[in-house]
Amino acid sequence: MKESDGCKFTGIEKNYSIEDLAAFHGHLGPFIVLGYRMGKYAKKNFCADPFQMSAVVYCSGNPPESCMADGIQIGSGCTLGKRNIEIVLSEELRCVFCTEGKKLTLTPKLQKNLPQAPKDDHENPRLIEKLAEDMYGMADSELFEAF
Repeated sequence: MKESDGCKFTGIEKNYSIEDLAAFHGHLGPFIVLGYRMGKYAKKNFCADPFQMSAVVYCSGNPPESCMADGIQIGSGCTLGKRNIEIVLSEELRCVFCTEGKKLTLTPKLQKNLPQAPKDDHENPRLIEKLAEDMYGMADSELFEAF
Protein backbone atom coordinates (compact mmCIF):
# COMPACT_ATOMS: atom_id res chain seq x y z
CA MET A 1 0.00 0.00 0.00
CA LYS A 2 1.25 3.50 -0.84
CA GLU A 3 0.73 6.16 1.81
CA SER A 4 2.99 8.87 0.39
CA ASP A 5 0.03 11.20 -0.19
CA GLY A 6 -1.32 10.65 3.32
CA CYS A 7 -4.24 8.48 2.17
CA LYS A 8 -4.19 4.90 3.38
CA PHE A 9 -6.47 3.67 0.59
CA THR A 10 -4.37 4.98 -2.32
CA GLY A 11 -2.24 2.64 -4.40
CA ILE A 12 -3.72 -0.63 -3.16
CA GLU A 13 -2.61 -3.50 -5.38
CA LYS A 14 -5.00 -6.39 -6.02
CA ASN A 15 -4.98 -9.33 -8.37
CA TYR A 16 -8.54 -9.92 -9.47
CA SER A 17 -9.76 -13.48 -9.85
CA ILE A 18 -12.01 -14.81 -12.58
CA GLU A 19 -14.85 -14.64 -10.06
CA ASP A 20 -14.07 -10.97 -9.33
CA LEU A 21 -14.16 -10.13 -13.05
CA ALA A 22 -17.46 -11.97 -13.52
CA ALA A 23 -18.99 -10.29 -10.45
CA PHE A 24 -18.03 -6.82 -11.70
CA HIS A 25 -19.06 -7.39 -15.30
CA GLY A 26 -22.11 -9.62 -14.77
CA HIS A 27 -20.63 -12.67 -16.52
CA LEU A 28 -17.25 -13.98 -17.62
CA GLY A 29 -16.28 -13.35 -21.23
CA PRO A 30 -13.09 -13.15 -23.27
CA PHE A 31 -13.12 -9.38 -23.68
CA ILE A 32 -13.25 -8.51 -19.97
CA VAL A 33 -10.38 -10.94 -19.39
CA LEU A 34 -8.43 -9.46 -22.30
CA GLY A 35 -9.02 -5.91 -21.06
CA TYR A 36 -8.06 -6.83 -17.50
CA ARG A 37 -4.81 -8.40 -18.64
CA MET A 38 -4.02 -5.42 -20.89
CA GLY A 39 -4.72 -2.94 -18.09
CA LYS A 40 -2.68 -4.94 -15.62
CA TYR A 41 0.22 -5.07 -18.11
CA ALA A 42 0.09 -1.29 -18.62
CA LYS A 43 0.01 -0.63 -14.88
CA LYS A 44 2.97 -2.95 -14.25
CA ASN A 45 5.14 -2.08 -17.26
CA PHE A 46 4.18 1.47 -18.22
CA CYS A 47 2.72 3.58 -15.40
CA ALA A 48 1.77 2.38 -11.93
CA ASP A 49 -0.15 5.55 -11.03
CA PRO A 50 -3.75 5.48 -12.33
CA PHE A 51 -4.00 9.24 -11.73
CA GLN A 52 -1.12 9.89 -14.17
CA MET A 53 -2.21 7.47 -16.91
CA SER A 54 -5.09 7.54 -19.38
CA ALA A 55 -6.50 4.85 -21.65
CA VAL A 56 -8.23 5.09 -25.03
CA VAL A 57 -10.03 1.90 -26.04
CA TYR A 58 -10.50 1.57 -29.79
CA CYS A 59 -13.30 -0.84 -30.67
CA SER A 60 -16.68 -1.19 -32.36
CA GLY A 61 -18.36 0.47 -29.39
CA ASN A 62 -20.64 -2.52 -28.90
CA PRO A 63 -20.44 -5.74 -26.89
CA PRO A 64 -18.55 -7.94 -26.84
CA GLU A 65 -15.64 -5.68 -27.94
CA SER A 66 -16.65 -2.78 -25.68
CA CYS A 67 -16.50 -5.17 -22.71
CA MET A 68 -12.73 -4.82 -23.00
CA ALA A 69 -13.12 -1.35 -21.42
CA ASP A 70 -14.49 -2.89 -18.20
CA GLY A 71 -11.43 -5.08 -17.87
CA ILE A 72 -9.08 -2.20 -18.66
CA GLN A 73 -10.64 -0.20 -15.83
CA ILE A 74 -10.08 -3.00 -13.32
CA GLY A 75 -6.56 -3.81 -14.49
CA SER A 76 -5.16 -0.31 -15.00
CA GLY A 77 -7.10 1.85 -12.58
CA CYS A 78 -8.13 4.20 -15.41
CA THR A 79 -11.83 4.71 -14.75
CA LEU A 80 -14.91 6.49 -16.01
CA GLY A 81 -15.20 8.31 -12.68
CA LYS A 82 -11.69 9.78 -12.99
CA ARG A 83 -12.45 10.54 -16.66
CA ASN A 84 -9.16 8.97 -17.77
CA ILE A 85 -10.61 6.25 -20.00
CA GLU A 86 -12.66 6.60 -23.15
CA ILE A 87 -13.98 4.46 -25.99
CA VAL A 88 -13.32 5.58 -29.55
CA LEU A 89 -15.24 3.88 -32.35
CA SER A 90 -12.90 1.95 -34.60
CA GLU A 91 -12.79 -1.14 -36.76
CA GLU A 92 -9.38 -1.95 -35.30
CA LEU A 93 -9.32 -3.30 -31.74
CA ARG A 94 -6.59 -1.84 -29.49
CA CYS A 95 -5.90 0.25 -26.40
CA VAL A 96 -3.53 3.19 -26.17
CA PHE A 97 -2.25 4.15 -22.73
CA CYS A 98 -0.65 7.58 -22.25
CA THR A 99 1.38 9.25 -19.54
CA GLU A 100 3.65 12.29 -19.57
CA GLY A 101 3.89 12.37 -23.37
CA LYS A 102 4.65 8.64 -23.68
CA LYS A 103 2.36 6.07 -25.30
CA LEU A 104 1.91 2.31 -25.04
CA THR A 105 -0.29 0.59 -27.61
CA LEU A 106 -1.60 -2.89 -26.90
CA THR A 107 -3.18 -4.78 -29.78
CA PRO A 108 -5.05 -8.06 -29.12
CA LYS A 109 -4.05 -11.23 -30.92
CA LEU A 110 -7.60 -12.59 -30.75
CA GLN A 111 -7.95 -13.66 -34.34
CA LYS A 112 -4.35 -14.85 -34.62
CA ASN A 113 -3.86 -17.18 -31.65
CA LEU A 114 -7.08 -17.76 -29.78
CA PRO A 115 -9.59 -20.48 -30.50
CA GLN A 116 -13.01 -19.26 -31.56
CA ALA A 117 -16.21 -20.53 -29.98
CA PRO A 118 -18.81 -21.74 -32.49
CA LYS A 119 -21.52 -19.14 -33.08
CA ASP A 120 -24.52 -21.45 -33.52
CA ASP A 121 -23.91 -23.98 -30.76
CA HIS A 122 -26.47 -24.43 -27.97
CA GLU A 123 -23.54 -24.60 -25.53
CA ASN A 124 -22.07 -21.34 -26.80
CA PRO A 125 -22.32 -19.43 -23.46
CA ARG A 126 -20.33 -22.13 -21.65
CA LEU A 127 -17.80 -22.33 -24.50
CA ILE A 128 -17.33 -18.55 -24.35
CA GLU A 129 -16.84 -18.77 -20.59
CA LYS A 130 -14.31 -21.60 -21.02
CA LEU A 131 -12.40 -19.53 -23.58
CA ALA A 132 -12.28 -16.64 -21.06
CA GLU A 133 -11.01 -19.00 -18.36
CA ASP A 134 -8.28 -20.26 -20.68
CA MET A 135 -7.29 -16.71 -21.61
CA TYR A 136 -6.98 -15.74 -17.94
CA GLY A 137 -4.06 -18.18 -17.61
CA MET A 138 -2.32 -17.38 -20.91
CA ALA A 139 0.92 -15.40 -21.21
CA ASP A 140 0.59 -11.72 -22.09
CA SER A 141 2.49 -12.38 -25.33
CA GLU A 142 -0.22 -14.86 -26.38
CA LEU A 143 -3.00 -12.33 -25.76
CA PHE A 144 -1.64 -9.07 -27.15
CA GLU A 145 1.27 -7.24 -28.74
CA ALA A 146 2.84 -4.17 -27.12
CA PHE A 147 4.20 -1.25 -29.14
